[in-house]
Amino acid sequence: MTTWGVARFEDRRDAGRRLAARLEHLRGEDLVVLGIPRGGIPVAHAVAVALAAPLDAIIVGELRVPHQPEVGYGALSEDGDAVVDNRIVDRARLTDHEMRHVEQTTRADLLRRVADLRGVRPRLALLDRTALIVDDGIVTGVSMRAACRAARERGARRVVVAVPVAARYAFPLPDVDEVVSLLTPAHLGALGHWYRHFDQVTDVEVTDCLRRAARRLPYPAPPFDVDEPPPLRDEPIRVPTADVAVFGQLTVPAEPIGAVVFALASAHARFSPRTRYVAGRLRHARIATVSADLLAPDEHLRREHVLAIATLTQRLVETLRWCRGLPELDHLPIGCFGSNTGAAAALLAAGAGAVAVDAVVCQAGRPDLAGPAITEVRAPTLFIVGGLDRGILEANRRAAREMTCRTTVRVLPEASEHCTEPGALTQVADYAEEWFVDTFTQTDRDGHRPVRARTHGGGARTLPDGRPSP
Repeated sequence: MTTWGVARFEDRRDAGRRLAARLEHLRGEDLVVLGIPRGGIPVAHAVAVALAAPLDAIIVGELRVPHQPEVGYGALSEDGDAVVDNRIVDRARLTDHEMRHVEQTTRADLLRRVADLRGVRPRLALLDRTALIVDDGIVTGVSMRAACRAARERGARRVVVAVPVAARYAFPLPDVDEVVSLLTPAHLGALGHWYRHFDQVTDVEVTDCLRRAARRLPYPAPPFDVDEPPPLRDEPIRVPTADVAVFGQLTVPAEPIGAVVFALASAHARFSPRTRYVAGRLRHARIATVSADLLAPDEHLRREHVLAIATLTQRLVETLRWCRGLPELDHLPIGCFGSNTGAAAALLAAGAGAVAVDAVVCQAGRPDLAGPAITEVRAPTLFIVGGLDRGILEANRRAAREMTCRTTVRVLPEASEHCTEPGALTQVADYAEEWFVDTFTQTDRDGHRPVRARTHGGGARTLPDGRPSP
């Protein structure tokens, strides 16, 4: 059974087509449709084609909370102006030093993206025209505020904002003449919650949309894997733990070869396009996935909760134990995928012995926060690290040397800590898929799958016939 809860849109193009129907009153104006890359471009492309208007990108760089990269606290415009939401800065307790570092790295990435996109689509003039600014949704409003300010400074006569869904928290928007939002829920959560398909938009897709829009061509609908057998289960889950409930998404493909639990040190990361993309890649390889948000909504912006490794580990162990109790998963090898502090929790959960873990992948992880307990990990462990972050790279290499199990370090030479560069996430998914498939399907010299140790309760590991595991 597939349960999408409150999802309202099939994908970004569906949202754009439905949004265009509400924007018919703008047809005939001297209009430029401006999409905010990356996610806003497919929405804006559908709007531009429907209204027979030119499409351009209005490029902003999101300033992200360092210890919670899924959350933006501000944005930089293409021209370098900054917009900051001080409410989020205060809740996340960001320091001036942290904010200067984030702005510096974001500005460098923004300049690269501007150079790449402007080679495909030179900036269209906005002087005395209507700027219709489109995104796939508004959470805090900082990116949209930066885009609107930039359009006004470029001489736009009118600025209209159009989005499929927006948080009430984000309003009012300054420098805006009109706002169109199809949905404005009291509790937005994450944008991905409102879309059935919310995969990461690539730079290739952005440039393709711009090229096709210049020729007034609609973008072909994606296939959505119609030839694949339907999943055995695909539904939101709630796992009770000692202190809070862990919310997540469970998907079990037909004939699974294993399962992977994503240890997410956040409250909404299960809806993230990045999480969905990697999880989707694993499901293509017949691996069940459980995306588990290990923090409650009132915790995920606070550094002390993100760094509470013992708490994250306990909640992850409880989630793994819950997965072991599912009849679809109880006979399968189970692995953990963790990023940032979630990687430390994944390593500690694998080494604790309370629940058997058969493989671990750490991406941009903080294994140093796991301490000496990483030497207890027996599951084969892969570290995936961006080569541009020398500190994180060295911490992962040091952890791999200290561990006694099979370890491998894969370095993405041109990627930063969170692998946001073009193509980096694809490499992450490639490496993770290869690691889990190889580990889950490995055989001994006689061609037999090794017997997987199980645990009962919270103690020592035992084999299925009751003998203690060596």
